[in-house]
Amino acid sequence: MNSITALPPVPGMPVKDHECCKVPESKPLQVAVIGSGAAAFAAAIRLQEEGADVTMVERGTTGGTCVNIGCVPSKIMISAAHVAHVRASSPFDAGISAARPNVNWAVLQAQQQARVEELRQAKYESIVEGSANIRLIRGEARFADDHTLQVKDANGQEQALYFDRALIATGASPAVPSVAGLADTPYWTSTEALAAQDLPEHLIVYGGSYVALELSQAFLRLGSKVTMIVRSKILSRYDHEIGETIQEILTEEGMRILTGQTIQTVHHDGHVFTVDTGHESIRVDRLLLATGRSPNTAGLSLENAGVVTNDHGAISVDKFLRTSNSRIYAAGDCTTNPEYVYVAAAGGTRAAVNMLGGNEHLDLSVVPGVVFTDPQIATVGLDESAARQKGFHVDTRILTLDNVPRALANFDTRGFIKLVAEAESGRLLGIQAVASQAGELIQTAALAIRAQMTVHDLAGQLFPYLTMVEGLKLAAQTFTRDVKHLSCCAG
Repeated sequence: MNSITALPPVPGMPVKDHECCKVPESKPLQVAVIGSGAAAFAAAIRLQEEGADVTMVERGTTGGTCVNIGCVPSKIMISAAHVAHVRASSPFDAGISAARPNVNWAVLQAQQQARVEELRQAKYESIVEGSANIRLIRGEARFADDHTLQVKDANGQEQALYFDRALIATGASPAVPSVAGLADTPYWTSTEALAAQDLPEHLIVYGGSYVALELSQAFLRLGSKVTMIVRSKILSRYDHEIGETIQEILTEEGMRILTGQTIQTVHHDGHVFTVDTGHESIRVDRLLLATGRSPNTAGLSLENAGVVTNDHGAISVDKFLRTSNSRIYAAGDCTTNPEYVYVAAAGGTRAAVNMLGGNEHLDLSVVPGVVFTDPQIATVGLDESAARQKGFHVDTRILTLDNVPRALANFDTRGFIKLVAEAESGRLLGIQAVASQAGELIQTAALAIRAQMTVHDLAGQLFPYLTMVEGLKLAAQTFTRDVKHLSCCAG
């Protein structure tokens, strides 16, 4: 597997190729990996399995965003917040007494961090410790040329790292908007919010995408007063019904949401933030910025290796994960691909295969996504607007959850399931859901789209009764009948 076969160039993608890219059969492939998150480790594991020598360069904490400051700690916090919410209020309060719980924030944070450290050790650090073919060095990496990295350690000492292939997997970081006075204040990004030592009394969340929604609802349920300021509208890139529904739900829970507004100035007097929107001044004890993420590519000297980025600094890659230089690959949130950890890991694995002479591409035609609010938001495929923009004649149906037996049994009918289909054939194009545990049904939807099923195919499948995923079948049946007039689990 160590002999290298050049992949065919991709039309429209300039690729810098070299005769020196071919590695002798007798010499293990030398691969440098910048980063140590999901994409980096997925690649490193596959490479070392095939006999390559891998050197990972990490400037911070091993494991990347997901395990340390993203998916894992945020979902732990969201789970704790859900428990607090249900103990304080549920549809069964008339029969089961409810009481607002006392939240010991310090204990919750210790529990969260312990699990993070456990997973970091089990899923990342132990892999390096147990592999003879993977080594990890600490420091800042930059390209000297397209076969050499310069790595500077914490003491300022530099070493040269030569490679046959390289993978850039440096991830992304929270973006900080340009706001007058902001730089002089102790604002939070998601990183600081998840590691906070105290639960805020009043929190402003600036942003309206998934990070803003997940964290704002979690803080609200744990006892903070929350004001959300959104520059346009909530989840502006999603189907409009999703944003409208989740905004109504969060407002009913007690969150104040200001849409179509921006923060003009920020002042901090050492204790309190004063946030001016141009419409009003709001005094709070904490300010959380959740206005997007930026790729971690600055400082890599990509120009020295002929690696091209877009205007936002994201590395342009083709479907084989190659950059504009054929010996250098990139995967994960530092690229132009969707920012999901499972996309990053899949990209890392395929990049590794292709470095070894393979020809595997990353298929992004069906990518499910979940926002972990309560109810959850889950999507896959095209929404109605995107389908029309692509030239499809579409037919859509929205099934409200008061038609889903599982939701009725839960006494929680908040949300809907929407199916988008090609009008002529009935072929499924996309599915959007706002529902309790919507994340657990969306993969079924993804497989249905992958299999090019029609709404009629989906309506005829067997679904277990009193599951939320049965809502997909019912939504598909609405294309030909009124499900309000069906008996339970009607086939």
